[in-house]
Amino acid sequence: MGIDRQSAFSGTMAADIPAGPLEDYLRNHIAGFSGPLAIARFKGGQSNPTYKLTAPSGHYVLRRKPPGKLLPSAHAVEREYKVTAALHGAGFPVARPYLLCTDDSVIGTAFYVMEFVAGRIFWEPHVPGLSGEERALLFASLNQTLARLHGCDYTALGLADFGRPSGYVARQIGRWSEQYRASETEKIEAMDRLIAWLPEACPKQTAAALVHGDFRLDNCIVHPGEPRIVAVLDWELATIGDPLADFTNHLMQWFMPVSEAGSGVGSLVGHEHDPGIPPLADYIAQYCAATGRAGIADLNVYMAYNFFRLAAILQGILGRVRDGTAANAQAAVMARQVGPLAETGWGFARKAGA
Repeated sequence: MGIDRQSAFSGTMAADIPAGPLEDYLRNHIAGFSGPLAIARFKGGQSNPTYKLTAPSGHYVLRRKPPGKLLPSAHAVEREYKVTAALHGAGFPVARPYLLCTDDSVIGTAFYVMEFVAGRIFWEPHVPGLSGEERALLFASLNQTLARLHGCDYTALGLADFGRPSGYVARQIGRWSEQYRASETEKIEAMDRLIAWLPEACPKQTAAALVHGDFRLDNCIVHPGEPRIVAVLDWELATIGDPLADFTNHLMQWFMPVSEAGSGVGSLVGHEHDPGIPPLADYIAQYCAATGRAGIADLNVYMAYNFFRLAAILQGILGRVRDGTAANAQAAVMARQVGPLAETGWGFARKAGA
């Protein structure tokens, strides 16, 4: 029996952090904050646990590292805070960050606090409930928002040291191969093939930009009454990198294996012809026009890489289930997608000549 993604991932549940020490800390570090503080944990999101904070002075959102053993360089809330602060100062649609706390004694892990942005989160990429016209406008807003991000002058934003501008995909292949091996729980032949093939097939990077790393609809807040993005969330994987890798990562929704359990990552498969959903070729052309490109060479290689990368990320979640540190009740179900994602990635590799 499949789950309803919208109801499963929407709303809040009981929190697992004490309110007292956090309330004292916020009172001393956020201007105008006043208690008493109530804390609820958002159901959705599963890498860094995220909480809604409610107080007489307003609503806030807290993101923390998960407790316990963590993979190297994962769950970098410090980096999330840095990039969010830079982008907010430039007027890009992100939640206003208030503070970063690296003192583990407050709630047990590092965390940061940002404003609560009112709006809608759609967990299904075909956005049921919207008209065809609204869907088309929302997809255009997604496309424009990502193109705008890739057009940001990261040096002017103070992010020149946020990542190395060249060799992004090659480093990602190496990093996620290592992290996949560190959390491997069973042999998946398609992943072994991708790990062997990708280093030599890696596309030559032609530009450097600030990249989100996981840009999709359910990582965005949509205006309460209009089909447009008002805040982009979940900057954990952001760095300086290859904008085409970031954009083709966003294109995965057109090919995403559908999870029988309704979990995993949302998919447009079976909904490609719903009213307002743009054909993939048109969507690519829109991005290329906005960023001054004639097209995307090596599209199949980029897609193979991105499906490999997501499979490795979800395998990391399965590793945290094994180690008892996964942050979401659906984590084990999500991890069942590793095999289908790897098979999809290998399919693109074959199209690319593997």
